[in-house]
Amino acid sequence: MSARNSSTAVDSTLSRIALVTGGSKRLGRHLALALSKAGYGVIINYRSSQKQAEKLAENIAKRGRYARAVRADVSDKVDVATMFASIEQHEARLDLLINNVGNYEPEHLRHVTPEDWDECIQANLNGSFYCCYHARPLLEKTRGQIINIGYAGVDALVANPWATAYQVSKTGLLVLTKSLAEALAPEVRVNMVSPGQLENSIDLPDDLQRAIPLHRAGTLNDVAGAVEYLLEADYVTGVNIDVAGGYRLGGN
Repeated sequence: MSARNSSTAVDSTLSRIALVTGGSKRLGRHLALALSKAGYGVIINYRSSQKQAEKLAENIAKRGRYARAVRADVSDKVDVATMFASIEQHEARLDLLINNVGNYEPEHLRHVTPEDWDECIQANLNGSFYCCYHARPLLEKTRGQIINIGYAGVDALVANPWATAYQVSKTGLLVLTKSLAEALAPEVRVNMVSPGQLENSIDLPDDLQRAIPLHRAGTLNDVAGAVEYLLEADYVTGVNIDVAGGYRLGGN
């Protein structure tokens, strides 16, 4: 497969470009909008949500900001290579990579098939590595950064038979985050932001006061706030920030 593009004209005055994988919906969409407001030109990656991605790019363009929608399945290394070749051709720079893709299909481990397992690991972990690999030369030139999206409690190794593949993929992503932070320093900073139960989570607990010490679900703005902090935190690398209101502090 090849990357397909939908774009506005490149603004020669742009000083910063961000790529958000899985950027057409939910958290990815919100982060794309927040980055645009912060002055970034935004590349919106999508796999199948073409209409949503192109509509988002159009909405950002109407506000006088640069945006481009690019199709690529991040679990496919050829697609990822093609996407980054497109970035080199169209934007010729990259300042921020947000690995936001998170394949999450709750299923008890007894019923997870090898195909289910491979799909989750490929998208969440391998796909993030593919993007980091191709982004590195561009980010080194701009002294940019990578922000990986994890999940609350990823630091704690506890059993989770209802989301084992997802947990393994995000735990691996945390290790990758820390290793890249050391390997790519000082040119590139690498961090992780890990949301907890958000208002739009598919498995939001019935009793939020019991499950979450701060007694409410998180918002997309809460997550964007942590990302915005890292954008300017020049002396922070290799860290994971839980944005979870204390959810899973006890490791459960």
